[in-house]
Amino acid sequence: MMPLLTGPVIDRVETFAVALPTRRSFGVSGGSVAVAGRPSIRVLVKVSADGVHGWGEATPIPAWTYETAESIVTTIDRYLAPAVLGRPAWNLDAVDTAFDRAVNRGFTIGAPLAKSAVDVALHDLLGRTAGVPLGALWGQRRSETVELGWIVSGQSPAEAGDSVAEGADAGHRAFKVKIGLHDEDTDVAVVRAVRERAPDAPVWVDANQAYTASTALRVARRLDELGVTAFEQPLPANDIAGLRRLRDASPVPVALDESLRHPSDLATFVRLDAVDVAIAKVQRSGGLTLSRRLCSLAEDSGVRLMGSGLTDSDLGLAASLHLFAAYGIDSPVDLNGRQFIESPYAGPTVRIEKGMAQVPDSPGLGVEVDEEVVRALAVDVLERRP
Repeated sequence: MMPLLTGPVIDRVETFAVALPTRRSFGVSGGSVAVAGRPSIRVLVKVSADGVHGWGEATPIPAWTYETAESIVTTIDRYLAPAVLGRPAWNLDAVDTAFDRAVNRGFTIGAPLAKSAVDVALHDLLGRTAGVPLGALWGQRRSETVELGWIVSGQSPAEAGDSVAEGADAGHRAFKVKIGLHDEDTDVAVVRAVRERAPDAPVWVDANQAYTASTALRVARRLDELGVTAFEQPLPANDIAGLRRLRDASPVPVALDESLRHPSDLATFVRLDAVDVAIAKVQRSGGLTLSRRLCSLAEDSGVRLMGSGLTDSDLGLAASLHLFAAYGIDSPVDLNGRQFIESPYAGPTVRIEKGMAQVPDSPGLGVEVDEEVVRALAVDVLERRP
């Protein structure tokens, strides 16, 4: 009989809601993501197993999805942590099953941000245990750098042009424009201003589910004239019929983000021939385990992959870089955390130069967390307010 696999056993899961400094304001069609001068809350998770630790991150954005800092903390502390304590840290498949039993998927993936934070921390822990970065752990790393796009959000056309200039000065050569924040004409005018200031740069847009099918098609035709490379999530996530019609009629490739909570969602869109581009996003898909399944399915189905994040701090940034490098995503990606927030808890961490992020080579995620700083930044998000 073959011996059973052995390895570190999960013995503790801790959550820290931390208040991070905000550099700039940022909004999407659903509302505000970050406000300059107001701390941005992120939930960091530390998973321990036999003396080894790993870290993960959840990014509560109620304007984008239903999870809040409060719900993430209680979901992990009261449901996910008890479900995985005592389990082997290496058995990520069993952890994923335990997650679904603790918080069922239902019509969504079931608390994906909370699940992602624990899943990423386990990957960090396993990489540190083995002494290798995640790409070596997976046996898959196709690139050493990932190009980051500069985000243009919420501004008037004039302000959008200024934002492009700022991004270009910082070394960025590609731009993602948030639309759906204004009326149709103003949205297009903002994109036009970006194109005028960056005539040769890759430019793609993200509506975050803001449009109806008829409006999205009109906008798509106008965006095509501006050389936009992708039209991300123009319709509500569950409007599969509308997205299929739009994909057939749009002159700009339609990219799906919020529609792809789980790999099975992508399988549905593939079967219906309703997707041009799939967005890989670690937290939306509940972590690296399911994200790798989604990316492999996209590759095997001939669906183009692009990459995005959730205004993560450096832990989330590193997790996404490892995923995107593993699949060789060669178009610029939206990993905008450094643009909008700071990560004072991170020691040696991800290096970014002139819009290019280096995929970390250190064990696990490759981000050294100063736990004393984490504890100093921690806030009690469950404290009752009068």
